[in-house]
Amino acid sequence: MSTQAQTPETTQIHNIGYRTYDGARLGRAYARRALFSQSLRGAYGLGRSAKSKVLPMILFAVMCVPALIIVAVAVATKLKDLPLDYTRYAIFTQAVIGLYLAAQAPQSVSRDLRFKTVPLYFSRPIERIDYVLAKYGAMASALFILTASPLVILYIGSLLAKMDFADQTKGFGQGLVSVTLLSLLFGGIGLVMAALTPRRGFGVAAVIATLVISYGAVSTLQGIAYGTDNLDAIKWMGLFSPITLIDGVQTAFLGATTSFPGGEGAGPGAGAGAVYLLVVLALIAGSYAVLMRRYRKVGL
Repeated sequence: MSTQAQTPETTQIHNIGYRTYDGARLGRAYARRALFSQSLRGAYGLGRSAKSKVLPMILFAVMCVPALIIVAVAVATKLKDLPLDYTRYAIFTQAVIGLYLAAQAPQSVSRDLRFKTVPLYFSRPIERIDYVLAKYGAMASALFILTASPLVILYIGSLLAKMDFADQTKGFGQGLVSVTLLSLLFGGIGLVMAALTPRRGFGVAAVIATLVISYGAVSTLQGIAYGTDNLDAIKWMGLFSPITLIDGVQTAFLGATTSFPGGEGAGPGAGAGAVYLLVVLALIAGSYAVLMRRYRKVGL
């Protein structure tokens, strides 16, 4: 009797002022676009603290400064062609690209895992495929901005220097195709490495180790093969590093000059280039599949 008598007095309903929403429900497509936009902006520190903007903006500047110097020299000396091909620029600046990816891929996904916000995303009208596509698309787009901006500077500079329009436009187009493949490949690999752990530091180390160790091992083995006159093996060794994969594809199909030891003859031809391209596409698709599997469980 006493418990029943106290219930009306202890049970109360409070109005704490939440406003109801009577507008349109924008659905999954809007949520996916919003997540993509937020992730892309975050990759350059936009919408975040001033401290978060420092590293990506410095790396972006470092990527563009060599292009500005090349343009200044070309205009001042009235060169007839650029001293560095469009397709060679990303190979030349691969260390900067790797540092950017190592810094921003964990920022994109590791914090969601660490603070367990992924279940909150999936509690709204957004599904696993939406999250993966938005994050993958944002990371690849951020890398494309990083790698394509210097090419735009080179192209504008070549026109200002009155170089051959057709040749420069063709080279610029080839360069854009190359950095598009690079952005998709590196973006997928970086996100896979970063999504393996909620610890951002571990994610950074994993991305750097994947890029640096693989390239160092492949370059060393190619050097040994060149020193022993085993030139045929050089092109096949390039299949085991992300940056040498891009080098092989653009050498075979985009008119680029290979960075492999031995010069032009060591680069893959059309047949081996087709294998390179298939491996690149397989790694891109595989990265997407691994990310989909990683986010299969909401709790994570």
